[in-house]
Amino acid sequence: MTDITRRVALGAAGVGTLAALTAGFPRLSGLDVPGRHGNALRIALFGTQQQAAQQDALIKAFQAENPDIKVVMIPIQASDWGGFFAKVLTMVAAGTPPDVVNVATEGAQLFAAKLAEPLDDYIRRPAERAAMQDYFSDVHPSLIESFMYKGSLYQLPANFNAANIFLSNTALHKAGYDYPPDDWTKDDFVTMLRAIKKTNPGAVPFYWANRMWGGVTPWLYINNTSILRETKSPAGAAADWLWNGFYKGVPAAQGRSGGPLWLEAQATIPSVEETFELLREMVKDGLSSSPASGGGGALVPQFASGRVATTTAGGYWVDGLAQAGVKNDQYDVQFMPKWKSQSHQFGASGWSMMRSSSRKEQAWAWLKFISSRKGMYLSAPKPTTTPCRRSLCAGSVEIDGVTHPFYSAEGPKHWKVFYETLDRFPGTGPFTAPPSEPAIELALDKNTINAVGGSASQMRSALRSLQGDLTRALETRA
Repeated sequence: MTDITRRVALGAAGVGTLAALTAGFPRLSGLDVPGRHGNALRIALFGTQQQAAQQDALIKAFQAENPDIKVVMIPIQASDWGGFFAKVLTMVAAGTPPDVVNVATEGAQLFAAKLAEPLDDYIRRPAERAAMQDYFSDVHPSLIESFMYKGSLYQLPANFNAANIFLSNTALHKAGYDYPPDDWTKDDFVTMLRAIKKTNPGAVPFYWANRMWGGVTPWLYINNTSILRETKSPAGAAADWLWNGFYKGVPAAQGRSGGPLWLEAQATIPSVEETFELLREMVKDGLSSSPASGGGGALVPQFASGRVATTTAGGYWVDGLAQAGVKNDQYDVQFMPKWKSQSHQFGASGWSMMRSSSRKEQAWAWLKFISSRKGMYLSAPKPTTTPCRRSLCAGSVEIDGVTHPFYSAEGPKHWKVFYETLDRFPGTGPFTAPPSEPAIELALDKNTINAVGGSASQMRSALRSLQGDLTRALETRA
């Protein structure tokens, strides 16, 4: 998450215009030559050509139900979502935009503000009522609200990952600990880290990467704070057709809005300073890694080898650990500890219909299918992420009469934590991602190293610098 591709994308995004954001990126490949795909529905996928080929079963299942719609999957290779968004915007600037784009939290409001078609009218069609009711009844309302922008829904979320605590059972047992209780506190966590440091010499008690997801942000959330002050858009018409319609009688949907807004920086308020002070002390005392140590690319093998005892990760880690040879009884997962709250942060992704598409009806057919149980399962048949449908996060999944294992096969003992995070903690929500999110993340990354790597006075100075950077980023609209 801290490589060159991300830095270039984030730096460009801070300028605030599409022209600036698309300047300087690699030329388009042959896949993007106008007319190359004729009348096919063009779907942009974050991944390699090989990963796109792995979607063959999904495409065949879609075309079996929609034989008149030809689909072309366009893989866009990038090291992270920032690089992916930059390349999509390059295609838009070149006049060869895709029809459907898989978009993560990082770019949800950027796409909603500039590129995406609102889905409200499609969802509200009488002919879609049954399919959409089945979808919304299976998806937690916090995931839906996270993809709303100024009163409209711009994406149907497909998968998410909340930042939970992954624990090495070996490290815990050496330190004299068993699985911690659900209501453990941040003081319990720090005490456990001290025991791990004492009994596991050479291991990193807690590893965290310098990034928006899984970095400082989860600790801000459990301290009931954030670097940006969140407000809510009015629900508007969605209050009737969505929250009092599809979610009628659902307690978790009560009081939901038309989407989050982040309009004001607050990096210097006492609760933010308190959070950074906790992490600064953990780094100083050797209880955690320094954020200067880099991103999370090498974290799986470090955790697998026992060099890292605890870290923040999500359901996407389960298959990666299995592929690395880590048995599911060698580790476990638990909620973030409680501080002033126990609210968690999550990041999600879903499917966005491009406003510029001339194939909107075909694009809607794709969005409907991939939001079905079958489509969502086929898009991610292994636990490489957490599906947004609750029914797909059970121990197994039944598709066309065939039962398939999911987390129950590869996941740790307490794999139900992944979806229960949404149910247990009402304040859980997306990390701060306004349209200028790339510049916000760059500012956080840049100042976090100074904030936790030195003295208390240096930390306060870094937070003042962060406040200024965030304010400028918010003033320069993407």
